[in-house]
Amino acid sequence: MKPLVSVIIPTYNRKNFLKIAIDSVLNQSFNNFELLIIDDGSNDSTEELVKSFKDQRIRYFKLDKNYGPSYARNFGIKNSNADFVAFLDSDDFWKKEKLEIQYSEMLKNNDYLLSHTDEIWLRNGKILNPKKIHLKEGGDIFKKSLKLCSISISTVMAKKSLFDIVGFFDESLPACEDYDMWLRVTALFPVLFINKKLTVKHGGHNDQLSKRFVGMDKFRIYSIEKLIKSNLLNKEKLKLAIEELKLKCEIYGKGCIKHNKISEGVYYLELPKKYIQIC
Repeated sequence: MKPLVSVIIPTYNRKNFLKIAIDSVLNQSFNNFELLIIDDGSNDSTEELVKSFKDQRIRYFKLDKNYGPSYARNFGIKNSNADFVAFLDSDDFWKKEKLEIQYSEMLKNNDYLLSHTDEIWLRNGKILNPKKIHLKEGGDIFKKSLKLCSISISTVMAKKSLFDIVGFFDESLPACEDYDMWLRVTALFPVLFINKKLTVKHGGHNDQLSKRFVGMDKFRIYSIEKLIKSNLLNKEKLKLAIEELKLKCEIYGKGCIKHNKISEGVYYLELPKKYIQIC
């Protein structure tokens, strides 16, 4: 029987977190799902851990090398069988009623192609209170999505058809691939926000991408410029994108110069001039 939801967990050398993530899916009150675990070339005992679960809903895929989170998520989407997909990072976990509530809300609000929920932040085992800028919203959140990643990947459920429209995760990005995706989504569609803390997000551990890459705004600048060039934006959203591009380029460019990367700094300070005349 075709599942109603495909849950996609990409993982790379995170067996200690992964068991909690898998348990949180298998223990959902909603059980008509398949769980795709995309092992992105792990060299720890991830495979042994996954195979210790005796649940027919699990589909395990071992990739031949570490391709990165975008490739792994795209692989999951392309191999999924349901009309809805939900994402869970291997270091996060769900409350028991997450899928049940979110799937029900998406059926009630059928016009939306994507929904996200509120979340609890854990850092080193302690609950953090998010700053005002990080509070989740629904509707037209394109302006907010330009500033920062306004949707947490582990809270998302989307109609699989969405990716036929906006494309897949950008595999050229080593980080900020979720920022890039939500920019493309919110440029075209409003999103449904479910104001319930149904996801628990772990932070603070050393293998997070935000700790591995310095100057994350470089990737966000790439995403904004790509979107500007796409001709997908209406006049109002184009103006917002160019304004944010200018701001991020100024901050990143000055940072480069401060760290003696003069040519790179000058490039980013000059970059917005290519687009200012458009708006």
